[in-house]
Amino acid sequence: MRRISLILTCLFHFTLSIRSSEAQAYSYGASPDSIKIGGLFDGIDATEEAAFKHAVERFNIESVPLGRFKFTAQSERVLPHNSFQASAKVCSMMKEGIAAVFGPQTHESASHVQSICDAYEMPHIETKWDFRIRKENYLINLHPHPSTLSRAYNDLVEAFSWDRYVIIYEDEDSLFKLQDLIKGSAPPKRGVILKQLPPSQDCRAIFREVLRETEIRKVILDCDARKLGSILLQAQQVGLMTYQFSFIITSLDLHTVDLEDYKYAEANITAFRIVDPERSEVQTIMGEWGTINPLTDPMSTGRNFFSADQSGLFPRRSILGGFPYEQLSSHTAMLRTDIALVYDAVQLLGKALHILNQSVEIMSLDCDSSETWQHGYSIINYMKMVQMQGLTGHLHFNTSGFRTDINLDVVQLKETGLTKIGAWDSKFVNKINWKKKDVLETIQDASTLDLRNRTLVVTTFMTDPMTMWTRSDKPLRGNAMYEGFAVDLLHRLSLMLGFKYILKPVNDGKYGKPDQKTGEWDGMIREVMDGVADIAVADLTVNKERQEAVDFTMPFMNLGISILYVVPSVKPPSLFSFMLPFSLDVWIYMAFAFFGVAVIHILLARLTPYEWDNPHPCIEDPSELHNQFTFLNSFWFAIGSIMQQGSDIAPKAVSTRMVAGIWWFFTLIMVSSYTANLATFLIVQDLDESIKSLEDLAHQTKAKYGCVGTGTTASFFRNSPFPLHQKIWRNMEQMNKKHKVFMEKNAEGLKRVAEGNGNYAFFMESTGIEYNVERNCKLAQVGGPLDSKGYAIALKKGSRYRQAFSSGILSLQEEGVLDDLKRKWWKEQRKENQCAAGGDGDSVKPLNLKNVGGVFVVLIGGCIMAVGLAFWELYLKSREQASDLGVSVLAVMIKEFKFAIACKGGTKPAIKKSTESSNGTGSNKTKGSNPYLVEDKL
Repeated sequence: MRRISLILTCLFHFTLSIRSSEAQAYSYGASPDSIKIGGLFDGIDATEEAAFKHAVERFNIESVPLGRFKFTAQSERVLPHNSFQASAKVCSMMKEGIAAVFGPQTHESASHVQSICDAYEMPHIETKWDFRIRKENYLINLHPHPSTLSRAYNDLVEAFSWDRYVIIYEDEDSLFKLQDLIKGSAPPKRGVILKQLPPSQDCRAIFREVLRETEIRKVILDCDARKLGSILLQAQQVGLMTYQFSFIITSLDLHTVDLEDYKYAEANITAFRIVDPERSEVQTIMGEWGTINPLTDPMSTGRNFFSADQSGLFPRRSILGGFPYEQLSSHTAMLRTDIALVYDAVQLLGKALHILNQSVEIMSLDCDSSETWQHGYSIINYMKMVQMQGLTGHLHFNTSGFRTDINLDVVQLKETGLTKIGAWDSKFVNKINWKKKDVLETIQDASTLDLRNRTLVVTTFMTDPMTMWTRSDKPLRGNAMYEGFAVDLLHRLSLMLGFKYILKPVNDGKYGKPDQKTGEWDGMIREVMDGVADIAVADLTVNKERQEAVDFTMPFMNLGISILYVVPSVKPPSLFSFMLPFSLDVWIYMAFAFFGVAVIHILLARLTPYEWDNPHPCIEDPSELHNQFTFLNSFWFAIGSIMQQGSDIAPKAVSTRMVAGIWWFFTLIMVSSYTANLATFLIVQDLDESIKSLEDLAHQTKAKYGCVGTGTTASFFRNSPFPLHQKIWRNMEQMNKKHKVFMEKNAEGLKRVAEGNGNYAFFMESTGIEYNVERNCKLAQVGGPLDSKGYAIALKKGSRYRQAFSSGILSLQEEGVLDDLKRKWWKEQRKENQCAAGGDGDSVKPLNLKNVGGVFVVLIGGCIMAVGLAFWELYLKSREQASDLGVSVLAVMIKEFKFAIACKGGTKPAIKKSTESSNGTGSNKTKGSNPYLVEDKL
């Protein structure tokens, strides 16, 4: 019994110690083997943040039996589209030391975070969709790439044999996701109508238009999953949820929407999903998340993460979908795609670090320094190479870190709910594997929206270089009277789409704006609205007001507002411009080098015995010796070397010759560098650029500035929320009271800038500035674009030709035709003079010590060697004299050194050899005439 009791006691303590260690390991940051990872999440919707923390805890639980490291989650909330706050947060996390950055979700903030991660080699993990196909060294994106999703939608449409359909999209980003459907809509392939959801999200007017004005009963709906419930309800209210209509929902989260009211509506609703709720891994995770206390965090520490009642931040809904927490256990299919991607991202990072199989040292990174993390590149490469099965299926990435290899389930709404009817694999082309043969609904529709053989009336605005009168000696008629970028664009589209056209200038000579009192439009917009013209092709800017009146194709040219100003004048040369080739510190160092070399030359010449000569060669035994390197001669020698003229003074000793040689080498390099840089300064002109940016323009008082008073440029400044733009607008209004700064046309502004001698600047679109700068050498563009917008083709609201034109423009853009046309009409055609390339004084910099520091090092090294040689020469001569005089070598060297540094005259007594006299016993050595050695017998 005693032994059994002892065994039970040991087992109890062992179990208790295991639980204690586990509890400690599960706490944030408790383990010394933990690796911190950071996440940036939306400050409004915290579902992803909760999933991130739960995924970390899940990984840590799985890591304990394997003896692996554990993660510590550090999350920060940022406001949507606040890139500055996101940048500050990621810098703060990197300073504390992290292994990777997750998020954020908005494109603007993510772009800034990615730039920081690339700069400091920090792995950046994204779970949002990104339409850009860009090469980022430290980015990996788990969301299926939009180009791959676009292929899936296109394959589904082809499988359903849809020839005519309506695409209802939320924003312009949706067009990238649907690009394959748009490309395939050009006649004679498919007939497609595009409708954009209004900002108010009241879609009933669009659905009524689809129901009454078209015969199309196929709808592709692209919008956020959180809006699907409301939009489908409006479609049901209008009468679209009948057996006649078929819907393809592009969202991967249709399973998170409550579709209970539409099961028996007979409308065919089909979608893709990437999360399979039938998989055991998904059901396990859903079961764990379903038991989370809604009032506490995943660690049950009492901190408020999910409750709206206390924090007010989160709705009382599941972090997994749109159902209340009480229903989680019965809705295992409610896992949102973005939540699943967060979980997969944590698992992927953990597996990559485990495979890396090395000690990863987490270090603090300061955004103010250039130090980078040495392990970042290895980690991101391992993540790209890792292949694993996650909640969203097989994870496989291309070399750019994007997920282009995916498997999707095709689901359709049945009376029993969403049911899987097929599967799509990105590795196969135009193929969907159906579970049953009868799931396809094939409806043949023979009608198409064909532009072929139709004649369109096209209104345009006469402006260079968009539409201009053709220069010809012969009389021209019809479309031949016009030429320009817009004319060539229209011609290319007509060949592609098969239509004919009649081109005419707008009657009232206006682009189009609404009357402030009546709201009636004028210009090209009015002609398109009234049906006078079918389309408008010109430098017509897309803005919110015009989009409410007419439809626009995708832009065929991107541009922005910029500043037109005169070419900066040349600064007059200064009186001492000859000193510009060298910086001030170089001149100072050269002066010190000059004096230093001269002094060293004097001392070495006095120190070495080989510079002391007999002034009278006829006298074999002179009483004194002469040295040519006096103070004046030494300085003259140094000056002559710099001026490349010589001085008739030649050193004789090896040491002094070495100093001279090094000094000549120094002067050769310095004079050559000076000459070359001086020539550059004389050729390149320094420009007087008083205005370099919008800020400079706003804070100066010399130059007035303005724009076309009735165009989109004026509207931009008038309605801009930015303080600087508001200040510019107020200044222009004040200036216009005394001096007319608002112009009727761009041509007036161009003329005033050219003739204003720097007293006027003009705001206009960057395309017009580029064109005129190429042809008027007095004009220049200041700064970059202030905004971003585009030129597009205008069509009547609801025009069935809109998508065909958009598809044609997209094809021309991909083929490089639009770039060729712009180069033709901006750079080549009608260019009568070629402006000389102006010099930029800022591009020529004085040579500083970093550029010529090596020459100074060589000079100093040569002088040191010369000093050593001088002492060696002194030693050799002193040894010879010491033997003759009967004194030590050291005594001779000391006396010679003292005499050299005393610098008393250019002569010294000659040392004569001793003579032997036999006066009495023995022979004694007596000193000769050597005055400065006579007192030492030694």
